[in-house]
Amino acid sequence: MRITSKGQVTIPAALRESAGLMPNTDVDFDFDGKFVRLRPAKQRRPSSRGARIVAHLRGTANLKFTTEEIMAMTRGED
Repeated sequence: MRITSKGQVTIPAALRESAGLMPNTDVDFDFDGKFVRLRPAKQRRPSSRGARIVAHLRGTANLKFTTEEIMAMTRGED
C-alpha cells in the first residue's frame, strides 16, 4: 500500500468492515511515537434540536416499503 501525494491511503474493504468503518465515518488518529492508530471518532453531540431528534431516530425504522408504496402514501393514494 502506498500513501498518495495528498496523504491518502485506501483501507482494504475487509479491514473497513471488520472495524465498522462505514462510508462517511469520522475517524481519529493516535500516534504513540512509533505506530499510527486509526479509530472511529467519538460521537459528537448533534448541535441542534432537530439534529438530535434525527440522530436518536436513525436506524429505528422497522417497516419495509418499496419506493412506489412510499410515493403512493405521500400522494394520499390508497
